[in-house]
Amino acid sequence: MNTKLLGSSLIIAGTALGAGMLAIPMVLAQFGLFWGTALMLVIWMGTTYAALLLLEASIKAGGGLGMNTIARKTLGKGGQLVTNGLLYALLVCLLMAYIIGAGDLLLQLLSGMGIELTMMQSQIAFTLLAGLVVAAGTAVIDKINRVLFVIMVVTLGMTLMSLVPSISFDNLMSATSDNKVALIKTSSVLFTSFGFMVVIPSLVTYNKEATHKQLRNMVVLGSIIPLFSYLLWLYAAMGNLTAEQMVNLGGVSELIAALGAQHSMINAVLSVFTGLALLTSFLGVAMALFDQNADTFRQNRAVTYVLTFIFPLIGALFAADQFLSVLGYAGIILVFLAVFVPMAMTIKLRRDNDEASYEVDATGVVYQVAGGHLAMGLSFLFGCFLLMAEWI
Repeated sequence: MNTKLLGSSLIIAGTALGAGMLAIPMVLAQFGLFWGTALMLVIWMGTTYAALLLLEASIKAGGGLGMNTIARKTLGKGGQLVTNGLLYALLVCLLMAYIIGAGDLLLQLLSGMGIELTMMQSQIAFTLLAGLVVAAGTAVIDKINRVLFVIMVVTLGMTLMSLVPSISFDNLMSATSDNKVALIKTSSVLFTSFGFMVVIPSLVTYNKEATHKQLRNMVVLGSIIPLFSYLLWLYAAMGNLTAEQMVNLGGVSELIAALGAQHSMINAVLSVFTGLALLTSFLGVAMALFDQNADTFRQNRAVTYVLTFIFPLIGALFAADQFLSVLGYAGIILVFLAVFVPMAMTIKLRRDNDEASYEVDATGVVYQVAGGHLAMGLSFLFGCFLLMAEWI
């Protein structure tokens, strides 16, 4: 894997690693180590397989295309309309949430430097500046994201170095709840935390010279990085706080404060990590929306820039205190867009079975995800499971 593909994997990982990471210990700690790990692995396998289905559809549709064109080629105009509606709703919701969270962090940072801004000014400033990076193109995002991701890994490593020596095995194995319905309800938080699929069409375009096997490895590596990051963070947090303490925490700030009471450096390090997690997620999601607008409206970059950021910014300004609520809506939309839509695209392409029109790589191979009908059926059940988790 070359540096370009590695950078693309880091874009996938950076898009997945958002502020939801900090909420994972709070929602899983009460169920103990075994059930928390098992559910995390199920969610990871389901989301990674669905992402590979979208990769297959992107490659077979011709590569170098946005979701808009892929949907039109595979599902017709009706499917294109539904896919675009879901995609826009998802990306706008996610960008709204990231603008709200990043605006708040920027406000606190500047306030500490003696620069006073209103929340509105902070959100506008963040959107305009980060938006310029997105408008510069995937290559620029790739290079900047590599630097940000390295800093994220360093801050996570510093956090783990502080927490791991004081992990209590009793804390890890303790559980305050055996309510499996409550455990299943946490699936939406975990699923949203692996929500990187939206960047795949853009990365297929960016890596058009790569073989299909390399693209597959890019997606798998990009999903494995957040899996291990989430599990390590879950174990470290659960090992330092009892399940009772975790259940009674009122939010992410209280989790950071509780860990900071035992380790003085945690507050500053986790604040840096949270800011970088929001920024890398924003860049990945905004890149997907920017490329989708470019594919749909085919305007110059200045017009596409305005189309990409005006609606999420307006939404964030009017919903400044609704960070978690907006993420909740995004999770429901993501189930349809990230599981059912790629499945429908892939089924249509496989039924057509027109391999003569499919794009082949340098090895002369037409890409297809392994697993056949069984894996496809399990993916459908996975999507139904996630929808059930949202409403039970």
